[in-house]
Amino acid sequence: MYNIMEEEEYEFEAADLPDDPCFCPQAEFNNKPDSLFFNDGVRRIDFVLVYEDEDKKEFEKRHTFLRRKRRREYFEASLMKMGMELEATRSVNEKLMFVKIHMPWDVLCTYAEVLHIKLPIEPNDLSSRPSPWRFFSCITKHFYPSEDLITKETEFFTAPFEKNRLEYFYVKDRDQFFTQSMRSRMAYYILSRAPYEIRGKIKKFGITKLLDGGVYKAAYPLHDSRFNVRSKEEGCPSERLLLYEEWAHPKSFYKMQPLDLIRKYYGEKIGIYFAWLGFYTAMLAFAAIVGLGCFIYGFKTQDTSTWSKEVCHPEIGGAIVMCPQCDKDCTYWRLNSTCETSKKLCIFDNFGTLVFAVFMSIWVTLFLEFWKRYQAELEYEWDTVEFLEQEEQPRPEYEAKCIHERINPITRVKEKVPFTACGRCIRVSLGMGTVLFWLLLILASVVAIIVYRLAVFFSFSKKLRAQDLKELEPFKEYVTPQMATSVTASIISFVVIMILNILYERVAIWITDFELPRTKTEYENSLTLKMFLFQFVNYYSSCFYIAFAKGKVVGYPGQPVYLLGKYRNEEVLMSNESFEALLPLNLIFRYCTRVGSEKVIPRWEQDYQLQPIGKLGLFYEYLEMVIQFGFVTLFVASFPLAPVLALVNNLFEIRVDAWKITTQFRRIVPEKAQDIGAWQPILQGVAILAVATNAMIIAFTSDMIPRLVYYWSFSVYPYGDYSENTMEGYINSTLSIFNIEDFSNTSKPEKTPYWFNNITTCRYRDFRYPPGHPKEYEYSIYYWHVIAAKLAFIIVVEHIVYLTKFILSYIIPDVPDAVKEQIKREKYLTQVILHETNLKLVTKHLKPVTDKFLDSTNMNLSKEGLDLDF
Repeated sequence: MYNIMEEEEYEFEAADLPDDPCFCPQAEFNNKPDSLFFNDGVRRIDFVLVYEDEDKKEFEKRHTFLRRKRRREYFEASLMKMGMELEATRSVNEKLMFVKIHMPWDVLCTYAEVLHIKLPIEPNDLSSRPSPWRFFSCITKHFYPSEDLITKETEFFTAPFEKNRLEYFYVKDRDQFFTQSMRSRMAYYILSRAPYEIRGKIKKFGITKLLDGGVYKAAYPLHDSRFNVRSKEEGCPSERLLLYEEWAHPKSFYKMQPLDLIRKYYGEKIGIYFAWLGFYTAMLAFAAIVGLGCFIYGFKTQDTSTWSKEVCHPEIGGAIVMCPQCDKDCTYWRLNSTCETSKKLCIFDNFGTLVFAVFMSIWVTLFLEFWKRYQAELEYEWDTVEFLEQEEQPRPEYEAKCIHERINPITRVKEKVPFTACGRCIRVSLGMGTVLFWLLLILASVVAIIVYRLAVFFSFSKKLRAQDLKELEPFKEYVTPQMATSVTASIISFVVIMILNILYERVAIWITDFELPRTKTEYENSLTLKMFLFQFVNYYSSCFYIAFAKGKVVGYPGQPVYLLGKYRNEEVLMSNESFEALLPLNLIFRYCTRVGSEKVIPRWEQDYQLQPIGKLGLFYEYLEMVIQFGFVTLFVASFPLAPVLALVNNLFEIRVDAWKITTQFRRIVPEKAQDIGAWQPILQGVAILAVATNAMIIAFTSDMIPRLVYYWSFSVYPYGDYSENTMEGYINSTLSIFNIEDFSNTSKPEKTPYWFNNITTCRYRDFRYPPGHPKEYEYSIYYWHVIAAKLAFIIVVEHIVYLTKFILSYIIPDVPDAVKEQIKREKYLTQVILHETNLKLVTKHLKPVTDKFLDSTNMNLSKEGLDLDF
């Protein structure tokens, strides 16, 4: 039998293959739709391959199908040579062939040792710490899956499996010793390495290439039952049904997730994703409560705000004439026309926002630290503590390219690698250069959209005049130059981003394939980082532009700033940007096609009708949540309700993802995962950046710092006229004066409102000296005070928050003490077992020598008339 431990030396020869090409046994469907076994009812189906019968195809494509047939026959012969057992069954419509794969006990034991799969050695004798909610068990039990349906499994100490020490493992039933997810993972490992064609020294192998080449149409493990009907197969646990009823069904939206069952059925990679998503959602509840409180505080105080009252006051805001905000087509307007806008601004721009931004900086640190602790518990419970060091094997694509030799720096043994150190450097450099090019490309598209907005705004301002919109009377107030510009720019931006997204995904995959990472974890982490960098620029570039660039460098009415020397920069007056939280588009459920006949179809054919999982697996699920995490943390100072909307979205997201994976997708090939991979450092990077962005939003986008400067310095002597600190007169102090005679011919408004009589000046938002001053239109002392205060605020807040984050990270251990104890206990038991095994082996080898020595001694003594009695 083929031993994977000698994989590099193994190579098929033509003589190894059967003479008869029809080597795969065929069997008719036995009319048992719930069966998970071969027709003999004994051998369990561990994997299924599907291909289309070439005999039904037209003649002109026969050569293509003959080549596929040869490769398939060679591949299946390879599988049988490696110890796997096959059985083929024709589909109900007779167009497809289903090849069922079974792994015998010896093969399972061999590959369990190769993959270092941890299996139980003895029940866990360490008592778990009691739950702090145990006193409320009568209430909390309703928020957990039913214990009558999903029973808690016995906890075991585990150790990496070794075939020659089988007697030390806790084997009660051979059929149940390896779980179905373990069997499927081992089967896929073999499928990924079985050759399908050898030409000279070139060996082609792997089910992935056969799927891409159309040799097989699908390859998947089986669900154990239908999602809504219990299996009639004797002894089948119907775990898919349990997951649907206690996890994916809408009626269970308030229940905790059955993570152990998810991990058992789908593997650790799926389990860790839903564990992270559930933990993130639970932590969002605290942020949502504080954010909602901040919003309510702002809503209650909007009518009592001094500066809002001044804007709305007819004798203050009504008497202030504002300068036009664009050249020629815009006209003068009164400040009190923004009364409602200023009130809405007070909801988000208040002292509570500062408190909430600091709170969120602390919250994100606690979230990441407590997640590390929770993740450590899952690592131990799911036997992935030492996964990276022991279990992960090189990717088949990596092994196939290993043609260079090097000395392993640790073992000092020769090993094969796919490229030299120089070659690796070249590959990584090309990859980084390509990624940088695409990031610059998306930034260029953002700049192009900004230029478009500036260019078409003035065009729409000329065309969308009130007298030209008489036929759109009901919608006239909505059809404005701003709306037309925003809608068209959004459509163009959407199209450009979608095109770049599709292209970049292919480029990122190509670059990662070119870099040739050794393990699948390294491959996924590299691809994740590339994709996220692109999506980060894609999603957040507009937000950073609005927060830190839009309306910041506009000049003043007599000398506005023009982009590219032609387009006047956009102005923003007392407005606040918010973010829209959309329910996931995947709420629109997709229904799979059904067989039109009333015939009974087997389990493997039912699963074939389901949707296959994408090649990127959970990437887009993670990406959606991490992008949301960015909006919740990076720009939360702009919109305190973001955590509330994220919480509502995630409550739906968990159940929608669970519904999809349980009912609409084929069973995913189980994979090991120690953590959430590259997403962990990405989250940490976002958390660090969030402190800076929120401090800068409060400093440069909100009015908090100018208000504080006015209150403490410019409302009283020597700059102000009030005897004590006050906010009265704040609006007037923030508006500079401009002489309308100083307008240039290119920016002077063509029309004036009917009330514009005998007015010689207008106001604009800035801190500049008035006309007639020796430093006319230059920045005033107020401006420099505000800038200094903003910079001081950023530095102080950042240092305080970063210090707090560092202290919290230091005092909260990443691994709980209880988990450390259990890990030490498990290692001790493993060492004891290894010692006893080695001792028995030594005793076994020495026993013949000892017996021979004793026999010889007794014989010599007998000759001398003596006898030894042992």
